[in-house]
Amino acid sequence: MTTTAVRARADALAERLPGVWGIGLQRGALELRQFFRQRDQVVFTFAFPVVFLFLFASIFRDDVQNAGITASQLYVPAMMAAGIMSTSFQSLGISIAIERDEKVLRRLRGTPMPPASYFLGKIWLVLVTGLLETAILLLVGTAFYDIDLPSDAGRWFDFAWIFVLGLTACALLGIAISSVPKTGKSATSVVVLPFLVLQFISGVYIAIDTIPDWMLNIGALFPLKWMCQGLRGVFLPESAQVLEQAGDWEFGRIALVLGAWCVGGLLLCLLTFRWKNRRDG
Repeated sequence: MTTTAVRARADALAERLPGVWGIGLQRGALELRQFFRQRDQVVFTFAFPVVFLFLFASIFRDDVQNAGITASQLYVPAMMAAGIMSTSFQSLGISIAIERDEKVLRRLRGTPMPPASYFLGKIWLVLVTGLLETAILLLVGTAFYDIDLPSDAGRWFDFAWIFVLGLTACALLGIAISSVPKTGKSATSVVVLPFLVLQFISGVYIAIDTIPDWMLNIGALFPLKWMCQGLRGVFLPESAQVLEQAGDWEFGRIALVLGAWCVGGLLLCLLTFRWKNRRDG
């Protein structure tokens, strides 16, 4: 066989092999199958924010003064934001740290699979689970807590970009923080603690107008506070703006902060991500 024929066969084979996006899609399908096979993880992931929504909305049900809403309505968009961060930041931060500790990442790095395809698979996982989590919470909110769905396309557009930017920023931060735990066993503690603190100072469990300004200013450095604010702007009436720190939904600032975290999160991933544990060299 001539050299030209060999090259032609190699080129034809390369054309038949899936590219980065194709392998990433296959990897995403695998990640989803593995996720849904673990029934306890599925139930906990989707039930956790719903249970907390029921608890807080049942305890705090009074009308919010001058806002034209009830306290239970205030919790629905906040829990949606927390659910998005849970399925992205928390999920990736813990799972990738465990995979690194169990040397799964090391074995994958030794295969012909492009590294980008691994991360694309993770993005597909958090996109699907994030959409399902949000849909469940929105269904509960409309069925039990008088949340009205937006009637104009502009509000749905706002919801779409807040969801995409928020999910992307939190997913990138989850990938970055996965390099912090020294072992897979410590990953849950390392990842859950900052997430829990952010929920308290970002307006998830406590109304914005009752949180000290210095705490709000710290929370404003991270995506969760802006996701909560943006989703409140989408699903709550204009009268509820008075509860915000600036007295306005600030959609422009929300887009700026979430977009900046997408860029910053990507840089953190590039600078900190490791395929092996520190003890493996």
